[in-house]
Amino acid sequence: MSVDQLTKKYKDFTLDHISFQIPRGMIVGMIGENGAGKTTTLMSVFEMISPDSGQIRLFGKNWRENRKENLQKVGLVMDGLNQNPRLYCKDLENIYKRVYKNWDSRLFYQYLERFSLPLNKKIKSFSKGMLVKLNFALALSYHPELLILDEATSGLDPVMRDEILELLQEFVMDEDHSVLISSHITSDLDKIADYILFLHQGKLQFFRSMEEIENNYGVLHCRKDFLQVLSPEDYEAYMPEDFSCKVLIRNKQALLSRFQDLVMERATLEDFMLFSTKGVLPCQD
Repeated sequence: MSVDQLTKKYKDFTLDHISFQIPRGMIVGMIGENGAGKTTTLMSVFEMISPDSGQIRLFGKNWRENRKENLQKVGLVMDGLNQNPRLYCKDLENIYKRVYKNWDSRLFYQYLERFSLPLNKKIKSFSKGMLVKLNFALALSYHPELLILDEATSGLDPVMRDEILELLQEFVMDEDHSVLISSHITSDLDKIADYILFLHQGKLQFFRSMEEIENNYGVLHCRKDFLQVLSPEDYEAYMPEDFSCKVLIRNKQALLSRFQDLVMERATLEDFMLFSTKGVLPCQD
């Protein structure tokens, strides 16, 4: 999927010319503070809202012009109950197989067994974790090529989240499959994402590979006067503390070659969010 210059304006918020691509066989994590534009981006992709401008292409075809065909190839998993609560799993199977031409009943029941989901209980009796598993079983059983998750793992316990993350990694082992996952649980994305899409106040901060983030970025704890030694090109931002400061370094290998005694921590996705919202930018004078 490719998104080019996607824009949506509201009275108090603008999703501002967002562009990115989701490579085949990859997991792309979307991060950002509440209100950054993550859900607006996903809703625009699915035309749950109409963007003001921009183009979305799926598998090389214009999304809007081929919407019916494209929806057969995309699985959407959202948080919570998205079905009639009075239905049973069997009822959902009967509905989905009429909608999706590639619906696979055998695969659906395999997922129900794998997830220990009961056939004889209405879904209104399901726990939050069971509903998430049901949503995954439904989305995966019509053999989508792209899986999109919007906070689908929020509120789950760590064991269940790991089970879902393992499922996503299995999904992209077929290199024709891709995943776009929006989540505020950045530690999950640290584990499985190949690329990160970072939104802040409706703007795209960066779209980078995790390999680039791992190799180039780090967090330095240092005295405040050490900032005077650094050039603006050395770091993204810093956060003052009582007697020291934390610095998000953008080229850690170059800095370590100049100052061999520095101790630098790995930069997590949470670090990027914190430095973007609370950090002080370097002076460019």
